[in-house]
Amino acid sequence: MIFICVKWRIKPEHADEWPELAREFTEATRAEEGNLFFEWSRSVEDPQQYVLIEAFRDDAAEAHVTSDHFKRAQAELPQYVLETPEIRNMQIPGDHWDTLGEFEVH
Repeated sequence: MIFICVKWRIKPEHADEWPELAREFTEATRAEEGNLFFEWSRSVEDPQQYVLIEAFRDDAAEAHVTSDHFKRAQAELPQYVLETPEIRNMQIPGDHWDTLGEFEVH
């Protein structure tokens, strides 16, 4: 799978409303064939920072970045963002989450 992690710093006046501002993009991406997950989290240390983790089947990322909803997000979402998001993107084997054995719950 293609695994992507993106850090988004949102302008302070929009930080609380970011999930709603990104809702259409989020829902459309989750509905894409080939999307494995697309999940937002908010930093507990920096309330202006959201972290997006997403994954696609190996052949699905190109369809994502060329989709209408991606292009719409490129046009609309930057007005709410403080700086260019940071990204890590890698291809990893499988299409699943592993368990964290060091913290196994019995």
